[in-house]
Amino acid sequence: MTSSRQDAWTHDEDLLLAEIVLRHIREGGTQLAAFEEVGKKLTRTSAACGFRWNSFVRKQYKTGIDLAKKQRKELKARTVSKDDEQPARLSYMEAEKHISLNEVIKYLENVDQGQRHSSELLEANEELQQKIERLQEKVTILEKEKKALQNNLLIVEDDYKALIEIMERARKMVVLKEDEKSRKVKFQVDKNLNLEKVQK
Repeated sequence: MTSSRQDAWTHDEDLLLAEIVLRHIREGGTQLAAFEEVGKKLTRTSAACGFRWNSFVRKQYKTGIDLAKKQRKELKARTVSKDDEQPARLSYMEAEKHISLNEVIKYLENVDQGQRHSSELLEANEELQQKIERLQEKVTILEKEKKALQNNLLIVEDDYKALIEIMERARKMVVLKEDEKSRKVKFQVDKNLNLEKVQK
């Protein structure tokens, strides 16, 4: 089983998709059958072809779609003859004879406009890709800076803990010395009821 492609659509693939879908519309076929035919030719899924048609390509071929529907109506009107009940389809070339010059011009203008729109989208896409690359570079730099700051913070926290320990030891030493001094000095009451220091 071959795997279906998932890469970006090219302009030529869009043209092939439009050509096959318009032919199916002209001949009275379904769009689903058209998507399956395109999918086989481009090794894409019919769902991917349908999504591409509905989201992007169809908008560029409105005139072509209207023209294909008109040709389909003309073909249907001529398919059933009075003598024979079997439908006999007109050939594609016979249907094309009924296309007016104005319709062809409108169709070509629409195609040209679609191509210009497509090139504008490609340019915008390229600019966005460059912007994404620049932002990714910035993110990489910021991540390095964040790592350095986190390391500095750990060092500062360790230094702070060490300082607190030193201060606590110093405080205990001062308290001990004061206790020792207070223990050495004793007081007693003399005959006149006065306090006097008694040295040990």
